[in-house]
Amino acid sequence: MPSNSPTPAGGPRDVADTPHGPTGPRDPSAAPRAATAHPAEPVPVSAPSPERADPIDPNPSPALRDRAPAASPEPTRPGYRAVFAVREFRAVFAAHLLSLLGVVVSELALTVLVYDLTGSPLLSALTFALGFLPYLVGGTLFAGVADRYPARRVLVTCDLICAGCVAVMVLPGTPVGGLLALRCLVASVSPVFTGTRMAALTDILGEGDLYVLGRSLLRIVSQSALLIGFGVGGVLLAALSARGAITITVGTFLCSAALLRFGTRNRPARTGGDRGGALLKESLAGARIVLADRRIRALMLLFWVPALFVVAPEALAAPYADEIGLGPAALGLLMCAMPVGHIAAELYAGAVLAPRGRSRIVLPVAATGLLPLLLYGLRPGMALTLVALALAGVGAAYIIGLDQWFVDAVPEELRGRAMTLLTAGLMTVQGIGMALAGLSAEFLPVHRVVAGSGVIGVVCTLLFVREVSRTARATAPVDGSPTEVRDGADQHMTSG
Repeated sequence: MPSNSPTPAGGPRDVADTPHGPTGPRDPSAAPRAATAHPAEPVPVSAPSPERADPIDPNPSPALRDRAPAASPEPTRPGYRAVFAVREFRAVFAAHLLSLLGVVVSELALTVLVYDLTGSPLLSALTFALGFLPYLVGGTLFAGVADRYPARRVLVTCDLICAGCVAVMVLPGTPVGGLLALRCLVASVSPVFTGTRMAALTDILGEGDLYVLGRSLLRIVSQSALLIGFGVGGVLLAALSARGAITITVGTFLCSAALLRFGTRNRPARTGGDRGGALLKESLAGARIVLADRRIRALMLLFWVPALFVVAPEALAAPYADEIGLGPAALGLLMCAMPVGHIAAELYAGAVLAPRGRSRIVLPVAATGLLPLLLYGLRPGMALTLVALALAGVGAAYIIGLDQWFVDAVPEELRGRAMTLLTAGLMTVQGIGMALAGLSAEFLPVHRVVAGSGVIGVVCTLLFVREVSRTARATAPVDGSPTEVRDGADQHMTSG
């Protein structure tokens, strides 16, 4: 299943250790946990140089006597390579890549299939829209699954459900209504899968920098799939029928399920294992607790609000290309520009910036990330439009630091539900943003709609940047990276 698209400092837990069991409510008066986790695989440490091996040399050479004291080396920080060194993450990464390509190809093939069966552009477009709308329902009503059952079981089951749905789509006798219903079911499962996987990454990689970089890699794959997946789907549709292309995606879901089943450890549920009681009640109660926490709520809104407005230029790419007289090839470039900017910014932030640097850019980049859309007010041509879109993609670099703040703020026993709700909200606001942009373009020129989205988006984002700043209580851990503590007024929100 795809991730669409979101700690106290420390390394990952050792994958050879006994999985830790359920946790009780967090003590509001307790300080943030110290960074005591050990890396999953030891990182080689270079041996000290001969000149520093014996600090009490009774007969130092003149060269060493006159030399200024050597500066203490900066502590090394993990990079993307260290994330791939964790065996379980490699399985999660491969499963994510396979299932994501399967989703993209199946969406494209299903749209073509529905159009071939009905000849209706509305039903064909509705097939895409149904990829967004059920997210809110699934993410709200089924969020409790992420904490109630072991993560591996949830992930494998979700992949098998999707494989089953796609297999039924392939059957020649499946009516159009059935195809759309199955599409809704797959979309309802997606936020549960994504939220569970996000929470499971904290078990696999720890809650520190490796977790942030692992989430970054999964986002990069998601953005890349937008560039590669539709191309792969187009090639498959040129060689196979729509049902034939959909059949291939059954295999991708099954391979993803196998990788997760045999490549990850079976850890216990976060809330104490399988429990009785109504799942719906538990899910809604968890959502209420998460949203009642002022700090978590502010962080969620900082994920959601920019996403609501940044989708406008992509949703209106075709009418804007027509407005300024561009052809189909130019439309493809317009659709690629923002993902390219996002990937480049994410790679830079993950590979070059230290955790403290990523934390420092969150609020300023979030506040200014939508400003490039104001260039649309000039009704720019092809070149300037591509620049504006790429810069808007770069504005998403704040998310990599925001991931760290979010996992810090959410109690472990609520983590699965919080991350499922975060994913569901993110997809929902993108669907709403696309619909509002399309509705506005019925009455206003496209370039003014996009520029207006930038203006309104910047104003709204500034309000939540201010709220996030107000709720922050930064401490200074040993490694110097900031740890966000929830606002004291809301520290009673500890368990679901």
